[in-house]
Amino acid sequence: MLDVKGWAGRGPIPLQARLRRALVQLVRFGWQQALACVFPVVIFAALAVTQTVPLPGLPRYDWLLLICLAMQVWMLRAGLETRDELKVITVFHLIGLALELFKVHMGSWSYPGEGWTKLGGVPLYSGFMYASVASYLCQAWRRLRVELTGWPPQWLAVPLAAAIYLNFFTHHYWIDVRWWLAGLVLLVFARTWVYFEVGARQYRMPLALSFVLIGFFIWVAENVATYFRAWEYPDQSDAWRLVHVGKVSSWLLLVIVSFLIVAALKQVKKGRF
Repeated sequence: MLDVKGWAGRGPIPLQARLRRALVQLVRFGWQQALACVFPVVIFAALAVTQTVPLPGLPRYDWLLLICLAMQVWMLRAGLETRDELKVITVFHLIGLALELFKVHMGSWSYPGEGWTKLGGVPLYSGFMYASVASYLCQAWRRLRVELTGWPPQWLAVPLAAAIYLNFFTHHYWIDVRWWLAGLVLLVFARTWVYFEVGARQYRMPLALSFVLIGFFIWVAENVATYFRAWEYPDQSDAWRLVHVGKVSSWLLLVIVSFLIVAALKQVKKGRF
């Protein structure tokens, strides 16, 4: 991560001052990240509470859906999310729910609990877990004043995002081309940089690196979610165990799809194409 504005022309900076400035910026960055993660944090808190404290009247999955709906309404009314961002989040909810229906049908994972709001074995709250990723991206984009440079043409970016999403389905019937797609991502976005602001200072990093970092932390979050029985993989039916590290690649590709959709809609909003 590079400080774009830097301290050019100000002379040498004492080590203590550099460390103090870095710590302050890290705290500021962490705080903005925490604010952007409000929706995911609420979901994880709800998973933990409903797992440890039985709630009356409704099955757990139904309570989780009500909590997610209430959180979504509150964020909109409180101004934490705009109507445009809500539209993006709704798209992700539908995309995620479609993927969940297929994956559960194929036996990739399951939701063993009871629930009135289950469709094809999938509780409807599960779409909000995908929507929370979109919520984070939208929030972080706005709070950190994200800008992109070197963005590839849409005739490259859109088919690539579509191919990544389709591979989640087609690899059950055909070869898994995720690593080929990941290589294409590195090639297509080799010149793309993400610029963001922290405490009035602008930084940048390669877009591909941001994909990897977000994908890794979502994998960490997935381990927390499966620990609280949000869903379970076949090898977790008897006892919880760490989600296979290979799942990082799946989340990495899903993050890429999410980012490409959000970025495209942001570009459309600005009238760039």
